[in-house]
Amino acid sequence: MSDAAPHLTSEQLEAFGEELDAIRARVVADLGERDADYIGRVIRVQRGLEVAGRGLLFVGFLPPAWFAGTAALSLSKILDNMEIGHNVMHGQYDWMKDPQLNGKTFEWDTVCPADQWRHSHNYMHHTYTNIVGKDRDIGYAVVRVSEQQPWSVSSLGNPLYAALLATFFQYGVALHDLETERIATGEITLSERREMAEAVWRKVRAQTLKDYVFFPLLSGPSFPLVLAGNATANLVRNLWAFTIIFCGHFPDGTLEFTEDEAENETRGEWYYRQLLGSANLSGSKLFHVLAGNLSHQIEHHLFPDLPAHRYAEISVEVREICNRFAIPYNSGPLRTQFGSVVGKIVKLALPPPPAKVRGLAGSLAKLAPGRLRGPRDSREDSETDLAASGERSDTAVGASRELVAIF
Repeated sequence: MSDAAPHLTSEQLEAFGEELDAIRARVVADLGERDADYIGRVIRVQRGLEVAGRGLLFVGFLPPAWFAGTAALSLSKILDNMEIGHNVMHGQYDWMKDPQLNGKTFEWDTVCPADQWRHSHNYMHHTYTNIVGKDRDIGYAVVRVSEQQPWSVSSLGNPLYAALLATFFQYGVALHDLETERIATGEITLSERREMAEAVWRKVRAQTLKDYVFFPLLSGPSFPLVLAGNATANLVRNLWAFTIIFCGHFPDGTLEFTEDEAENETRGEWYYRQLLGSANLSGSKLFHVLAGNLSHQIEHHLFPDLPAHRYAEISVEVREICNRFAIPYNSGPLRTQFGSVVGKIVKLALPPPPAKVRGLAGSLAKLAPGRLRGPRDSREDSETDLAASGERSDTAVGASRELVAIF
């Protein structure tokens, strides 16, 4: 953690955690028809966009129909991935007792098996957010996004790796829990991950057959146009998801932590780490919906199992609390945050100057072990809360206008 971060006393951290706990308790007590109606509307719009998109692509020999169909299908896949799939699998709607919105069993329209994502994301990432060596979402084991990640000659390809990850993001996410980088170095063997690899292959095969064989064949002579439209929609969804996720975790001002710093955290310290390691994006209501409300990444990391459409109103309170405790609240427009992410990726492709290497080593050596430490039972409470959330986790033009009208 950077020395630029404010260092709160134990009493301040406890008070900080209590205020955030109070926000969570109040929202949980208020969950009801408003939230059920919201997710129901989003699912209906998503399904309408998918039907409209696939139907328009069947007459894609008319250029306006192809462009409208591709746009509708792209929006459908974005909603399914971001506002529905991601949030439902966090258990945000488990309280409804609706089997179709059960976070433990929900499956989404992407090649990553939901069960593997629930482990790598809900548990590993949200428990160990931005802890170098524990949170594998730091660069997805592909991109160097932190000075604490060692530099090597291969790091020179950082911008290329990022571009490839963005283009094929759903496949990067699918391979994430396999720990392919450890397989490549021989730390683990493929046979140890065979069952997981087979699950990934089954999902990849099903998605490939659906988008690149079944629907194109169903269209008859429009086969190449439907194939191109489906491929474009998947590409748009990949690029959008990559952009939102990287802007929420790696822009300037977000911090990484060592394992020692996060050892034996209290609840307040866990909140503090989540906040310092996340960043928000400002934008319109429609922008937030299409981002799955992960544009409020700070609030999502503080309250991963609360319905994401509540984050906008919660963010007002969180920002006010941060101001009182003099804690930085990282938020900015997409162009600013994404620009800083790109700048960081390019910068970290280059070897650090010798003085920087020595300075970093010295800073890490001087870090007081357990700077964020607290009683063991509080750490366990924190992990239990997140694990439970993971276990709970562990739905064209006309439709687009309807989307704008609803939100």
